[in-house]
Amino acid sequence: MSFFERNRSELAAMGIDPARLPPGQYHTERFPVLHVGPVPEYDMSRWSFHVTGLVERELTLSWDELRALPATEVVTDIHCVTKWSKFDTRWRGVRLRDLFELAGVRPEAKHVLMHGEYGYTANVPLADALGDACMVAYEYGGEPLTPEHGYPARTLIPHLYFWKSVKWARGLELLAEDRPGF
Repeated sequence: MSFFERNRSELAAMGIDPARLPPGQYHTERFPVLHVGPVPEYDMSRWSFHVTGLVERELTLSWDELRALPATEVVTDIHCVTKWSKFDTRWRGVRLRDLFELAGVRPEAKHVLMHGEYGYTANVPLADALGDACMVAYEYGGEPLTPEHGYPARTLIPHLYFWKSVKWARGLELLAEDRPGF
């Protein structure tokens, strides 16, 4: 029996539907850490988050302004392109679509380029960023994000592989055409 078959059998024995795992994935209770560059340190009095590009009003939000926006909490499975999956993760943050509404998305906007520290970007179709669970997250499991998992904020697009959820998020750029991310 292969590792993946054994992992699925273990899930079934625990009463968890193995169909929650995409093909080629394995379930883990750990939260592996993968990123580009060192873990940044912040002076939160100077930190900001931007919504730019094809919007009616570009936004620049301080940490306090971001946290003052209506927040939502989601429980979702996450799947990493490196083959691990973690079930029932709990996140809190501001929905991306609420930020887009504040900025006034122009009709020609069809894609989002999410910006993180060290020039890291991830690209997604705008439609993929509008779901109920898509957010700028600042809490995981009821606690502030830890630095190695993206403190103070990361994007969360849980229906896509996790590398599309940018750690140390600093902004969203709305575009008419797709632009490759990292």
